[in-house]
Amino acid sequence: MDQPNLDIDLANTNPINSPEGNPIFQQGFILRKVSKFITQTDEDGIMPLPVFFDASTGKVLADTIPPSIREDYKDIIME
Repeated sequence: MDQPNLDIDLANTNPINSPEGNPIFQQGFILRKVSKFITQTDEDGIMPLPVFFDASTGKVLADTIPPSIREDYKDIIME
């Protein structure tokens, strides 16, 4: 899927901070196991999902987790 070429003026965007006010996030991955019946392979597969998290707390920015699986990670999602 191609990303549209958007001409965004950064002055018209809003900052995202952690509840502690930290504006710096690190990137990590949530790993999901995919059944071999879905992947049609001999073994289950692993699907990495990129997320952003606050390095000081380890809490994940909720908007980086797909809504359909957020409940699985409710204990590590940033409040």
